[in-house]
Amino acid sequence: NAFGLLPRIKKMRPELPIIVMSVQNTFITAVRASERGAYEYLPKPFDLKELIGIVGRALSEPRERTRPAGKPQNMDSIPLVGRSPAMQEIYRVLARLMQTDLTVMISGESGTGKELVARALHDYGKRRNGPFVAINMAAIPRDLIESELFGHEKGAFTGANARSSGRFEQAEGGTLFLDEIGDMPMEAQTRLLRVLQQGEYTTVGGRTPIKANVRIIAATNKDLRILIQQGLFREDLFFRLNVVPLRLPPLRERSEDVPDLIRHFFDQVEREGLPGKQLDQPAIERLKRYRWPGNVRELENLARRLAALYPQETITAAVIDTELAQIGMTSTEGDSKSDDGLAAAVERHLASYFASYGAELPPPGLYYRILREMEHPLLSVTLAATRGNQIRAADLLGVNRNTLRKKIRDLDIQVFRGSA
Repeated sequence: NAFGLLPRIKKMRPELPIIVMSVQNTFITAVRASERGAYEYLPKPFDLKELIGIVGRALSEPRERTRPAGKPQNMDSIPLVGRSPAMQEIYRVLARLMQTDLTVMISGESGTGKELVARALHDYGKRRNGPFVAINMAAIPRDLIESELFGHEKGAFTGANARSSGRFEQAEGGTLFLDEIGDMPMEAQTRLLRVLQQGEYTTVGGRTPIKANVRIIAATNKDLRILIQQGLFREDLFFRLNVVPLRLPPLRERSEDVPDLIRHFFDQVEREGLPGKQLDQPAIERLKRYRWPGNVRELENLARRLAALYPQETITAAVIDTELAQIGMTSTEGDSKSDDGLAAAVERHLASYFASYGAELPPPGLYYRILREMEHPLLSVTLAATRGNQIRAADLLGVNRNTLRKKIRDLDIQVFRGSA
């Protein structure tokens, strides 16, 4: 057993870098390897060039790594599930971060498990004995965010009848998780930047600086670089938060994890008192082909529905098709009311498009067909907005004027000129 052998090797040769290779490619394996002093963890199968690179790096910088004694309780209950290459890389990065206080920026679509990863970093890290405090920027009125983060003094504003502690104070000695950081108003961004730069803050209405002793983990489902270009997010704050960027892949990029995830959720709901369920192989294959616009959260909801609503123990592909068809109908009905952006609308359209082919795939050339469909309305609307002025349209689109003219000819776009 490698984990039993590691402490003995470290006792005899504390300076010797140890690389653990294991077929048990789970998050817990990566954490245990890190906890017991391994230099690196590699899940099998691995790329030989990667192993050679790691060996070379280990030999060039041999050093003893101090590890805290003991380990957190209930290690096997960690809710990070998946054995795909994408998740293996996530596990390895998390294992390296456990004994640091580095600021982490987690990015990923809604439902990918950003808060679960933040909790894992806290529960298995050096601040595990401190509090884990989460705050969602999108769920708090903009004029209250500063008070929520930093607290306020009595009389600081109308309705402040008593002193109130903020999330920074509540997270003292632990971890502060700033979810949906892209929704933070600019004034609060400035104050947060000051905390990260100086390591202290003041309450709203207060004058005495308070030392901040927290680890910051931020998360977003938006592209912060675009928000920076739009003047909605401070670039200097972005670089302060983006010390260790961690992208969580959407479920469609790790479809091989779907069987493990659905079994995990069935086990979870069975412990909660719902009937036990399993899927036949065609049902599993149908789930793996689905695009999962709601990601892992959508899969969890489906597992709960299947356990609660269907009497049979084994769920078939026909049941899955019925459930996914209902999801597609609900999504289509809500499209006109949706305000979740172009990418989400395209995602829904493509999910419906792929679903229409059932077990088959669409004909080749999809990439160029989709681009052509997108280009036509984009150019038409832009030309209409500029009253047919192609110079202004090319400037607005950020393309060369000759390129725009060629696109207009190729796509047979009607240009109507009018006074600007």
